Amino acid sequence: MTTELLYGRNAVREVLRARRRTLRRLVLSQSVQESGVIAEIVHLAQQAGIPVERIERQVLDRQLRDVNHQGVMLEAGPYPYVDLDTCLNAATERREAALLLLLDHLQDPQNIGTLLRTAEAVGCHGVVIPSRRAAEITPAVVNASSGAVEHLRVAMVSNLNQTIEELQRAGVWVVGLEQDDQAQDIDAVDLDLPLALVIGAEGTGIARLVRERCDFLVRLPIIGQVGSLNAAIAGSIAIYYAWRQRHRPVAD
Repeated sequence: MTTELLYGRNAVREVLRARRRTLRRLVLSQSVQESGVIAEIVHLAQQAGIPVERIERQVLDRQLRDVNHQGVMLEAGPYPYVDLDTCLNAATERREAALLLLLDHLQDPQNIGTLLRTAEAVGCHGVVIPSRRAAEITPAVVNASSGAVEHLRVAMVSNLNQTIEELQRAGVWVVGLEQDDQAQDIDAVDLDLPLALVIGAEGTGIARLVRERCDFLVRLPIIGQVGSLNAAIAGSIAIYYAWRQRHRPVAD
């Protein structure tokens, strides 16, 4: 069975808290002190009934090359993807309008991690990623999200266009985030509805066929000299804005 080497204190803690993966072994550098987050990690590992081992820092460095592991490594099974229905059912169970994030072939783990962290923070019911030409939920993505992805429902689909059509048949509005003249300013549209927000790939944006299937496009108003924001920042602002529309303060 596949074993993934997860790293970083916050990421490992959230994997242990979520308990959604098969957990095998926690490894700590001999130099880290068992206090604060490390103490919490050890306690969670003991609760899960997995062995805790200490090894020399150099050995850990060789196992986790070129990453900032912070003296912590967790051996665990692969990420537990779900299907699209599970995401939609989560909204139904919470008696909320669906709020989903669709990532159209993003490849940078840091950008994906940032978006996943925001999605978890605002209670997204699910995230959809394509199975080809996109980053999967790798240990780098888990670390970049500070472990937030372990508390999310992520569906990996073979065809994003077909998934959009399925969402639309289920009554979900699919809205693309694009910084061009055909898009409406995000503050001029009502996003308090069953919503799937599409974020395009770094540099190329939303693919043409995906864009054509969107119900409409929105953009972030920008007044500075730089004409756009990167995918992670723009997507995070947009998904937070959509969530905020659903939680407007009640006027006295």
